[in-house]
Amino acid sequence: MSRSKPTRDTAIDLVRALCVVCVVVLHSLMVGVTLTPDGPLFANAGESGWWLIPVSWVLQVMPLFFVIGGFAGYTAYRRMQDRGRSGTDFVVGRIHRLLLPAAAVVGTAGIGLTLLGIAGVPGDLIAIAGYRFGQPLWFLAVFLLCQALLPALARAHRAAPFRTILGLAGSAVAVDVLRASSGIEALGFLNLAFVWLTMQQLGFFLAEGRIDALSRRTRLIVGGGALALLAIAFVTGVYSPDLIANINPPTAALILVGIVHTSAFSLLRAPIAAFASGRRAAAFTAFVSERAMTIYLWHMTVLLVLAGGSAFLASASLLSLPDPASAAWWLGRPLWLALALGITALISVPLARIEALRPPIGRVPAGRAAAAAIIGTASVAMLLIAGTSTATAAFAVAMMLGALLLATPSSTAPLAAPRPALLGAA
Repeated sequence: MSRSKPTRDTAIDLVRALCVVCVVVLHSLMVGVTLTPDGPLFANAGESGWWLIPVSWVLQVMPLFFVIGGFAGYTAYRRMQDRGRSGTDFVVGRIHRLLLPAAAVVGTAGIGLTLLGIAGVPGDLIAIAGYRFGQPLWFLAVFLLCQALLPALARAHRAAPFRTILGLAGSAVAVDVLRASSGIEALGFLNLAFVWLTMQQLGFFLAEGRIDALSRRTRLIVGGGALALLAIAFVTGVYSPDLIANINPPTAALILVGIVHTSAFSLLRAPIAAFASGRRAAAFTAFVSERAMTIYLWHMTVLLVLAGGSAFLASASLLSLPDPASAAWWLGRPLWLALALGITALISVPLARIEALRPPIGRVPAGRAAAAAIIGTASVAMLLIAGTSTATAAFAVAMMLGALLLATPSSTAPLAAPRPALLGAA
């Protein structure tokens, strides 16, 4: 069955930009710092009350993020094929776009942790800072893996679209069943692949127009059915109603969330596109789209600096730090969010130049590209497992640079066309 080729969509771009902001807001709300008799205490503010559950229903946008990533990647890959370029070219471009800014932020984190040690900051606080910095990097590792597999999964989609996505979703459910029945929590981390690959695959359907081609009634039934199943899973205790808990490790509940989000987006696509065409909305979309990965990678560094600065001021009796989730804490959230978003946006302007660097064009053997993707993914996984410290940051940066070197052709040619945005349509 022939499908019209996907085109850039302002609704997709706007929703992608909003997803980036939602991630920053959610992580900002989860940063908790208080002053105790033993010194500053850095904790997850979400653990201090029930409030995170309803907030997670609004701000847990990662399923939609990966759907849009699938839309963007599938669109970009098809256009590259139209220009006579290969799946290896696609993977090489993604490696450069992801690992260049990642190497910069991880290297900066390593230097910062070293300076904290020289300044006499207690080792346990430095370890907490490194741990908090590394937490959001799971997205980088998983997204790199998904994008590296995209050409192969695009071929599988064209050959057997429903069998492919059902196979991935079924594997995610099977992992949840095995995890629950065996009690081996580590099994759940297999869904770092199956859950997010399922969401990426759903983005292929959206890019081809298959979802929008369904009747409104069908999309309402599918979205409503997924929401009903999600509610039943929460009530029966199959899955936690806290969508943040369902992300570490990922569960199949996130697939249902992604179906609800995608159905809602498809139903509201026309009014979203109309709103996105407005001058202010378009300016916001353009600003975030051009530096989406930079904002994602650097926002936790901004939050840690703000938390550390707050702790320092509190230690000097220049600032009062209320207990997380208290009334006084909530009253201070608007200013905290404004600072977090504002500073992140400000530093993203110069730092996005790294993200915007164009990869050299030339032939890279498929084996080298695959090795680069594996090494790049492993570099981030190492930080997640071992924690971020001066030593691990240096090792991770070395691995990233090695991956970039592998993904660089020995002979280069000028870039023939503008490179598509990483998370947006080409």
